[in-house]
Amino acid sequence: MRAGEFDEVTFFRAIQESGARALLIGRRALVLLGLPVLTADYDFWIAMDDIAVFNTAAARCDLRPTDGPEDARRRGRYAVENNEHVDVLVARSVPTVDGVVVTFEDLWTRRRAVALSPGIDIQVPGLDDLILTKRFADRAKDLEDIRLLQILKAESEET
Repeated sequence: MRAGEFDEVTFFRAIQESGARALLIGRRALVLLGLPVLTADYDFWIAMDDIAVFNTAAARCDLRPTDGPEDARRRGRYAVENNEHVDVLVARSVPTVDGVVVTFEDLWTRRRAVALSPGIDIQVPGLDDLILTKRFADRAKDLEDIRLLQILKAESEET
């Protein structure tokens, strides 16, 4: 891959092969689930102990961290970027706007794998947990995303 080019499949393969406990959250997860939303970036929630592993995987796609591991842990977030931007959440838990405490470990145990292509699975939170992550902020687009996720959940329960 030449500098300036970004290959999403290579990026997700690198994360999978790294063994990093990384959950795709945000709108890119909704796109992967087939929902009609647009986004220009990626959002991950990773295990605190997997920062270096995740960064090594991202480096395979010429993405560099904005902060070192200790600063990232202290702030609870950082990004890896170059021509693409990937927000990375590294908190053990995050409260929703309603005060519900959501922990990475709980989401990780309930995660689901979604196939991007043969041999490449992306880990995403279950639908209920993805809805909770959309409650970390109180933005209009998050409320619309929750509405779409609830429709998807209702449709999956019917089948």
